[in-house]
Amino acid sequence: MPLPPYLLELGELHESLGHREQAAEQYRLLRAEADLAAANGVVDDLTLGQFEADHGDPATAVRLLRAEWSRRHHPLVADALAWALHRTGADREALGYTDLALAHGWRNALFHYHRGEIERTLGRTADARTDLSLALATDPQFNPLQAPLARAALAP
Repeated sequence: MPLPPYLLELGELHESLGHREQAAEQYRLLRAEADLAAANGVVDDLTLGQFEADHGDPATAVRLLRAEWSRRHHPLVADALAWALHRTGADREALGYTDLALAHGWRNALFHYHRGEIERTLGRTADARTDLSLALATDPQFNPLQAPLARAALAP
């Protein structure tokens, strides 16, 4: 059975390669899996929130991820909530969640990318360059859609 986090990753890979129909199919499967899980009492607001932030409705992502945060304070949830807040324009609040995501010392390229983009939006250019550089130094291919954006943001 395909798990939603893998469907999201595969969809993003297809999208990065320009395979729009294949990406849409993976995203459709992800939603179907989430609906099936919810019908059986399983909650995966983290994956669905991550999906909604970038490929659906960021406001829905914030709602889902706030609910997930109320259940568990985990770095993955803090990062996802920060990104969803950023996607809705709530960058100042988002920055606080990036602090929580990184507080445990976990070197995660996606966390640094998200923080860097939020800092860029807030006009914190030097901090943004540091975090975007850390993202790429940690894993140059951390995400097929967002790693190229990090490289572009750092280009002279």
